[in-house]
Amino acid sequence: MSRPAPTPVYTLRGAGGPLNTLHFSCNGGDTPLLYSGSGKGSIHIWNLNTRRAERIVEGHSGNSIIWVSTLQTTDTLISQGRDMQVCLWDLSEGRSEVADSVWTGSVGFCQCSVLETSPGNHLLAFPGQQTEEIKIIELPSKTLVCTLVPDTKMGMVMCVKLWQPDSGPGPLLVAGYEDGSLLLWDVTQRSILSQTKAHPEPVMCLTFDPERLRGISGSSEKNLASWTLDRQNNLQLQDNVTLVNPGVSQLCIRGDGKLLASAGWDHRVRVFGWKRLKPLAVLQYHTDMVQSVAFSDHQDPRERLLAAGSKDQRISLWSIYNEGADTG
Repeated sequence: MSRPAPTPVYTLRGAGGPLNTLHFSCNGGDTPLLYSGSGKGSIHIWNLNTRRAERIVEGHSGNSIIWVSTLQTTDTLISQGRDMQVCLWDLSEGRSEVADSVWTGSVGFCQCSVLETSPGNHLLAFPGQQTEEIKIIELPSKTLVCTLVPDTKMGMVMCVKLWQPDSGPGPLLVAGYEDGSLLLWDVTQRSILSQTKAHPEPVMCLTFDPERLRGISGSSEKNLASWTLDRQNNLQLQDNVTLVNPGVSQLCIRGDGKLLASAGWDHRVRVFGWKRLKPLAVLQYHTDMVQSVAFSDHQDPRERLLAAGSKDQRISLWSIYNEGADTG
């Protein structure tokens, strides 16, 4: 017998706008939290025990929030809006104040990427004022580390991901561009290590698994492109995954490296085994484009959740493949 179609364990309503971004914080304190950013400029902090919004933070002058995250080891929320600002919020002791902000100059949809370099210190990568430009700064000092601009015309920078490799001197960054190219940057040397043409259309989203040196990217077409890094830091295209319907907003790999989730323009979330990209589940609940997906960081694997945020203003939460099921 085939398995019954999965249903959400619960849903969150009341965000008041399309859900562009989601971020879990479940392994720090007693209360597991989910942060969401909406197209109306609201950041909701959802208490996953009560399944209600614990706090609503209004920022970015009502402009769309396109990315939220938290800085580990601090009570700092970081948000990026279409008002060309990145805001750092002090949430300690019940506060919700903007402690600092960074002007990006970018009107695009490219989300920031943040990397902890040492306790309390981070690198933040964000799209710059010029369409192809990526800026990287240190936090909390806001010192500019570098500006990365390709030698040739690739169009607007669409998505970025920072990570610290196990071997090698400094951080690396992979970026997807409007012409479908992926570029791997050495942040310390400010140089391109390799590049490849992954898609015929703009790269809409990407994610990377530093442990397995594998990444995957999506665009407006029906294919996900998977790729690897060899020991010489060359990007190597691997298998394509063909989707039923075109268009992917976001991709997310679960922390244990077993699952990949995609947010589809066709209102569906698709779940794959990350090892072989084997299709495992199609999650149907939303009535409009799914714009964000995130896996929770619960320490107990049995409590792990997958969240999806949609243009329909709802967040669905799913419990799937938590009991050591074969994910292929």
